[in-house]
This record gives sequence, structure tokens and C-alpha cells, in this order.
Amino acid sequence: MALGTPENDQRGFRDPGYGLRLIVVCVLSIALMIADSRVSLMQDIRRVLAASAYPLQVMIDAPAAFGRWLGDSAATRSQLMAENELLQKTRLEQSARLQRLAALEAENARLRALLDSTAKVGDRVLIAEIMSVDMNPFRHRVVLNKGSRDGAFVGQALIDADGVVGQLTRDQVFSAEAILVTDIDHAVPVEILRTRQRTIAVGTGQLDRLSLPFLPRNTDIQTDDLLVTSGLGGTFPAGYPVAMVSEVAAESGAEFLRVNAMPAAQLTRIREVLLIFPGAQEGDDADKLLADNLAAAAEGQQLDTGPAAVPIGQAATPSAPTTQTESAIETSGPSDPEPSATGDAQ
Repeated sequence: MALGTPENDQRGFRDPGYGLRLIVVCVLSIALMIADSRVSLMQDIRRVLAASAYPLQVMIDAPAAFGRWLGDSAATRSQLMAENELLQKTRLEQSARLQRLAALEAENARLRALLDSTAKVGDRVLIAEIMSVDMNPFRHRVVLNKGSRDGAFVGQALIDADGVVGQLTRDQVFSAEAILVTDIDHAVPVEILRTRQRTIAVGTGQLDRLSLPFLPRNTDIQTDDLLVTSGLGGTFPAGYPVAMVSEVAAESGAEFLRVNAMPAAQLTRIREVLLIFPGAQEGDDADKLLADNLAAAAEGQQLDTGPAAVPIGQAATPSAPTTQTESAIETSGPSDPEPSATGDAQ
């Protein structure tokens, strides 16, 4: 059998059929990209492909996971004792803070019950591990080992032990892709904790810097001011730390300040994150249990509302409750700082 010569090979590549196939493939690829960006036709197909590739991701992550397990298993006794002592101290500090938080929540619930307001319980969370990190320096994305199978959903907020990390952008059934707060395409509504001034923090493409580009020159903001989520938009619950202001500059001729902030979350060292679920509203089992406990604890006690004290659970005539409640609210009006301060603290 005669072997092909270089002339024969070049003649084969000069066949017009190859060029036509290339053009057809390019046109088909462009049409699919346009259709996917406009009407998301490929979203279900992408989810299926991502779910089928999940075992491959686990296999790729297996060596690193085995290395971490081996390092943890080979830890010396002194290291374990030092870590145990540090954890004990941290647990005691957190327990003390938690006791104070429980008292504040109970006081808050009593005031809400007095004003016939709805109570809220703590946010439900789900722990997820980071499987991989996008190596593109212009895209701050990570892949988590939790997906819609575990209850995760697109747009869900992520936090770590220090602050807000980002939010989910793509569900892959067994895993999910998340965008970090420092990604150039991400923005989060925040407020300055000291002044309650609301603004928006946008990513800069750098893991150690956020930007606040929409603050006028007369804004009261200082270095080391804490930025927390404002709750606007409904994606991030209110009150979670986002960043700490690191630089405030007023450039000549500019209408807005140049403000940079350092993210509160340890974005370069995180290994686990918490997925936050929306808090339950009134009518859930947790609220019913809280209301029952408060009603039982309120028997025989009095709530101090300023100059006058309103007994809780006191029996009255049919016309008395309305008059008594109105007088209590009037008594604890603008001249009484305690109820208003507690309301602001919510």
C-alpha cells in the first residue's frame, strides 16, 4: 500500500469541503452563543453536563483532600493541645456574647409583642465546602459542593465566620458556582454602621479591595467605618459585615468621594462557607414556640415603659385593654429613650 506523500496531504487539506465544514461549525457556534445569551436555551443542557462532570471534579479534588486529611492525621500532640485550648477560650467568649444576645432578643420580642408586631427568628444556614477556584484573575468565582439537591438556589447569600463572601450564580444540581463580592461584576447594597448612610459596594477585581463610587463629597464617612448589609434588594439579609473602610479621598473637581474598603471575609483563605436561607416569618413553629415561652415567662412580671409600668398578662375589663395599651404607648413616646433606642437597634 502506497504511503501518502506531502503533496497528497496538502491536496487533501485544500479540499473545499473542509473549508465549508469549518464555516458551518463557526456559524452554528455563534448562533448557539447568541441564543444562549438571549433566551438561555442551553441552561438545562449546561446543568446536565455539569452534573455529569461532578464525579470528575471529585476525582480532581481527591488528592488535595487526601493531603489535608493526612496532614490533620499527622498533627502532633502539642499542636492538638494548643488548638484545643484556643477553641476552649473562643467557646467561652462566644458563650458570653450569646448569653447577652439572648437577653436582647427576649427584650426585643417583648417590645414587639407589646406593639403587636411580627417576630423574626435567626437565619437558617447550610455549610458548604469550596471545591475549586476560578484561576482567571479577572473572575472571582468558586465552585461549592452543595447544589439544588441540598436546597441551595441561585441568588443565595454566602458568608463565612467574618462577613459576607458572595452569592450563588449558577446551580449545577450536585454543586453550585458562586461569585465573590470582589468580582468586578458584583455589587451589594450596604450601609455605614455609624451613620446609617446607605450606598452600594462594588467589586474591583482585587481580593483585598471594594469600592464605594456613589458617595457625595459631603458624606460623613471615616477610615475604619464598618459597612454592613442594608437588606435592600432581598438577596443579603440586613446586618452582616461586608467590609471596613480603608481609604477616603476627595479629589479636586470630582463630584463623588474615592472610597475603598477591605472585605471583612477572608476571601483568600476560606475553605468553608455558610449558605443563608431567608428567615422564617410569623406563624412558623419557631415563632409559636417563642411566643409560648414569652407568654409563660411574662406571667407575674412587669415591663417598665418609663414613668408608668404596664403589667403583662393582667386581667382587665372588656374596655380596659385598649385604653391601657394606648396610655402605655403615649407614656413611652418620644420623651422615653429606651423603647425608641431598642427599636433602632432592630
